[in-house]
Amino acid sequence: MLPLERQQKIVELLKEKEVLTVSELSSYFQVHEATIRRDLTVLEKRGMMRRSHGGVMLVKEIYSEPTFQERESAQYEEKKRIGEKAAEFIEDGDSIILDSGTTTLHIAKAIQNRNNITVVTNDINIAAILRFSKTIKVIVSGGVLYPESFMLNGIITNQVLNTLNIQKAFIATPAMHNVKGITHFDDYLVSAKRAMIDIAKKVIVVADHTKLGRLSLHSVAGVDKVHDLITGKEANFINLQEWESSGIQVHFA
Repeated sequence: MLPLERQQKIVELLKEKEVLTVSELSSYFQVHEATIRRDLTVLEKRGMMRRSHGGVMLVKEIYSEPTFQERESAQYEEKKRIGEKAAEFIEDGDSIILDSGTTTLHIAKAIQNRNNITVVTNDINIAAILRFSKTIKVIVSGGVLYPESFMLNGIITNQVLNTLNIQKAFIATPAMHNVKGITHFDDYLVSAKRAMIDIAKKVIVVADHTKLGRLSLHSVAGVDKVHDLITGKEANFINLQEWESSGIQVHFA
């Protein structure tokens, strides 16, 4: 069997079984485990699968998200830790962007008592969290309101963002991949995220472990645009060497 045929069959098997080990694949194809590892490396570079705890699984594509209320409660403790860890990256005097999201909301909560920080956001919830702080300047981007999530988006949002120069952008995403980068299922939300990334000197993705190794239809930014990833300790399945070889520093909370 040619390598390409074997790799296609591996993908088919993963669709059936969801998770397989190297030894299982080696036995199935009657080839050495080193051969299977080479196949898996090829598939992983294509963004088709990821390794986990000695096994491999198919990369699942994200087509939609749960409601804001569901996302707010999901992985709550992990997101809280990520928010607190992200706050350590923020220094007094910084100008930052907090992208709309349930994880970035925890960053806002963690910096309420910090001094001389300018926060730009397209999230009404984040602005509301920071509204009582006397030492944080809040700039709300404007734009079309998404009532379900209190997010602002659209042409006005992009126009405002493109007039700014920001030190650090904290970006939320439903799908982050070590080869394909940041992706999103909603094409309407891509342009604002790209604008945030373009105007920031440093880009930090904040994502709980369920978002990692996943893909969605629309590309937001490649891995070369991301400096740091902050995720939960639950993401112990990721291969640090592979992520950091992409130029991304991974931090666990």
